[in-house]
Amino acid sequence: MEITDSCSQHSKVAPDDYFTGDVRFDPLFDPQDEARAAAASVTFEPGARTAWHTHPLGQRLVITNGCGLVQREGGEIRQVRAGDVVWFPPGEKHWHGAKPENAMTHIAIHEELDGEVVTWLEHVTDEEYDPASDS
Repeated sequence: MEITDSCSQHSKVAPDDYFTGDVRFDPLFDPQDEARAAAASVTFEPGARTAWHTHPLGQRLVITNGCGLVQREGGEIRQVRAGDVVWFPPGEKHWHGAKPENAMTHIAIHEELDGEVVTWLEHVTDEEYDPASDS
């Protein structure tokens, strides 16, 4: 058995290369030994979001606080809230983040495949994020 002291895991600011807006992530666990799963708690301030991306073995999001938005390529933007669980299958291009007027926190869980967990793609434009806006 292993217990990780949550205070020993330091918060990190998400890099602008892969995120728009103010985003913080708190690592929860990394793969060890034969296990491939990793997880982090990610907090998006209002309007913040990921860039488009894929995961070789998929990604599960557990929404823990607030209201957010998720979208898969070619699909509609869907609202998510605390208690919702989202599954993106392997290789599915998608993005996720907070609503324009609400913050959102989720736990992101994914697995490594040959050392890779994510392929980052282009940023989500303001028009893609909020098609009803006048920006």
